Amino acid sequence: MAIDAYGPADQLTLRDLPTPPWGPDTVLVRVRAAGVNPVDGKIREGHLAGLMPNHFPLVPGWDAAGVVEAVGPAVAGFAVGDEVIGYVRRDDVQHGTYAELVPAPERCLADKPVQSSWAEAGGLPLAGLTAYQALQLARTGAGDTVLVHGASGGVGHLAVQLARALGAHRVIGTASEANHDFVRSLGAEPVSYGAGLLDRVRAVAPDGVDVALDLFGGDALDVSAELLARPARLISTADPEHVTRLGGSYVFVKPSTDDLSVLAGLVDAGRLTVYVARTFPLAEAAEAQRLVAAGHVRGKVVLEV
Repeated sequence: MAIDAYGPADQLTLRDLPTPPWGPDTVLVRVRAAGVNPVDGKIREGHLAGLMPNHFPLVPGWDAAGVVEAVGPAVAGFAVGDEVIGYVRRDDVQHGTYAELVPAPERCLADKPVQSSWAEAGGLPLAGLTAYQALQLARTGAGDTVLVHGASGGVGHLAVQLARALGAHRVIGTASEANHDFVRSLGAEPVSYGAGLLDRVRAVAPDGVDVALDLFGGDALDVSAELLARPARLISTADPEHVTRLGGSYVFVKPSTDDLSVLAGLVDAGRLTVYVARTFPLAEAAEAQRLVAAGHVRGKVVLEV
């Protein structure tokens, strides 16, 4: 699924393109599933064009689960036939994962969790790495009370589970009332987002929280800062300028074989589950992006290739 110009979701069209090139330290992966993330729509609309080179025809997608089709001569960690997952963020944007074949730098890949379906594995990398790297940056550990904004979403539902896996004593998750039972099932105490959030969190955590993970920016950051004893443990994936002013840190997820391997190990140990809300065939990628952009997805949306 590719675009020839920036624009709305219906710019995405199914077409045949040449097999993409892969370099000496790159793996060619035959994709079985590709997670759909909000950033995919931003790429399609041209919002990342100023951050990294974009080339047309452009195939979006940074999440993949699949089988190694070929390897470059310098690749040491993978062989043809291996089942892998990847956060395939290259230095340019063109050969994405909404495709049968994707070239993935070796640093972007890890072995697929044995216990995951293809769809679950395809939904893990970007969201899982985002949550894990953010919580690690906040030094989340034993005894912490962690506040996760958007706890039922793609990153949020994994962050709740990962906070628990890292030893957090309590996790509080903001979500709509319709998702409160889901958030409880993940191991968090739900609170409704919106006006009055500060008071609602104070009601369940009078002493505030130790770590706060923001996925939206805006008022959620200000509320988090009020609840934290140490501003340095405020992490945002959404608003670098605002979180820095408040004394916290911004996270832009990085490819990491080691971190992906940790996530895969937690999945296989039964400590981390990727909830797949819906799958779409590759040809319906535009509809999948529209669903994600609407902002009410519980868990992950995944393309099956």
